[in-house]
Amino acid sequence: MHIKMPMLDVTANPTAGALERYMNLLSARQKLIASNIANVDTPGYRTQDIDFQSEFESAINGQPAAIQVPDLRTNNDGNNVSLDRETRLLSEDALRFNIASQLMKGQFSTLKMAIEEGKNE
Repeated sequence: MHIKMPMLDVTANPTAGALERYMNLLSARQKLIASNIANVDTPGYRTQDIDFQSEFESAINGQPAAIQVPDLRTNNDGNNVSLDRETRLLSEDALRFNIASQLMKGQFSTLKMAIEEGKNE
């Protein structure tokens, strides 16, 4: 999993920086969820996720740490992937990513407007 470097100067626009970090975490989480789904029939495979709250609150720019999800029902083969859980998480992440991208679009519109006003002066 690779997290991209910030596209925006987070010191100049902390809201856009936070949105970018949030979207990067959502993207990383979607990759983990896809891996969980791909391994639904793999004996011994353990569901992985991201501790989203702590990763978002941390200031690190590195790769988010995948954690094993506790308290999931384990099958006889040791696998604990729940397709219901994973598809729900995919839907939630897609919705969150859409909202964050709309907010980011608003940040870019504000920046564009400021640039255009500067040209007219």
